Amino acid sequence: MDDVTTPEPSTPAPATSSTPDGAGTPPSGLRIDDVDGTRSRLTFFKVMAFIVGVGLIVLLVEMVLSYGFGLKGDENPLHWWPQPHGFIYMVYLVATALLGFKVGWSLPRMVLVMLAGCVPFLSFWVERRVAAEVGAGLAAARQ
Repeated sequence: MDDVTTPEPSTPAPATSSTPDGAGTPPSGLRIDDVDGTRSRLTFFKVMAFIVGVGLIVLLVEMVLSYGFGLKGDENPLHWWPQPHGFIYMVYLVATALLGFKVGWSLPRMVLVMLAGCVPFLSFWVERRVAAEVGAGLAAARQ
């Protein structure tokens, strides 16, 4: 009877692989071809995520005043806020799409990040996670 030997386990792939154009593929699977362009889109996203997060808190206060305390129309000092907040949210959607397409996110991922701007305080948490992930991808692409 022949001896059967088990093959040696293969070594894991390196954390970054090199593409033909010399740009690295970050370990998270992001596609970063243009470091400067990605950095500017990340900054735009971070600013808009912060503004939308603060705007959501203001909208929450407006809704509490309107529905909780019955302050309708001009009685509510924030009665004007929902419309500007909607516009700001649309700019956040654009910022998310610009970043998502730049780094190669899937459509479901982009939609989830966009929906994070609808939940108070969640946009702050998602912004930190996205910034950390894309920041790590930028650092890997620079090497």
